Amino acid sequence: MRFNPKARLDTSRVGDGGRGGATGGPMRIPLPGGTKAGGGIGGVIIIILFIVLTQCVGGGGGGLPTPGGGGSAGTDTSRMDDSERYANCKTGADANNDADCARVAIENSLVDYWSKTLPEQSGTAFSPATLRTFSGAVETGCGQATSQVGPFYCPPDQRIYLDTTFFKDVLEGQLGGQGGDFVEAYVIGHEYGHHIQNLLGTMGKVRTQQGANSDAVRLELQADCYAGMWTKDASDGDKLLAGLDQADIQEALDSAKAVGDDRIQQKSGQGVDPEGWTHGSSEERMRWFTTGYEQGTLQACDTFSASQL
Repeated sequence: MRFNPKARLDTSRVGDGGRGGATGGPMRIPLPGGTKAGGGIGGVIIIILFIVLTQCVGGGGGGLPTPGGGGSAGTDTSRMDDSERYANCKTGADANNDADCARVAIENSLVDYWSKTLPEQSGTAFSPATLRTFSGAVETGCGQATSQVGPFYCPPDQRIYLDTTFFKDVLEGQLGGQGGDFVEAYVIGHEYGHHIQNLLGTMGKVRTQQGANSDAVRLELQADCYAGMWTKDASDGDKLLAGLDQADIQEALDSAKAVGDDRIQQKSGQGVDPEGWTHGSSEERMRWFTTGYEQGTLQACDTFSASQL
């Protein structure tokens, strides 16, 4: 993954933070690990069963926190909440040499793609999510979160929360993912997919939270499909990315495989139990990412109408 060295990076806010309006808990990558009673990292891998702690309801309006809420810097007007961390990220050349600046470039590419694609394909106005990197713990519109929950999107404050230690410590270390420079891009693309669902009101469709054919699984597979849509556009070379190669696509597919519910259940030492799924199997996650990549439309990503996932 390489960036156009002459491209300009931008972290300024566009619009007023949007009007997604969903409430409830975070949309997150399923993560092995957890806490024992009384605190501390558990020595045995356990599965986080619920994608939504109090399920998102409704698609419209009302009561959204201001862009400064949810643990942000308050008066910060940047799309990257901890903007001091990214103050030196000015060009694609910076993105080629610094992981933080690469994160800015990925965010910029996602904003460019969805600001055009969402209104063209759905008639829905786009407004950007905010990206917050943190370590340890963070206060969010979905409550307090720690590094142990993995990357997630919080609907009420329309933020993507990302602890960058997740990729080495969990995705590679615990789940056996192959790693690579496009892995974080895939994860951010997936979480941005949840933001698009929030803007579209799709989260209001979720009624069942667990099981192979549950609405929660359909929501997650759709976010993978949306990540595939953006990846295809980036692979053709946008103004920020100088195109992706097959190795980048394989890294995304490998990451989707690594966070499949069946794979995590196996890693936990349990048998595969579809009744406990919240995100979909490895095969389903790879297939829906590929669907978005190959077909590139919101309609093709309509997992809620799919008879077979």
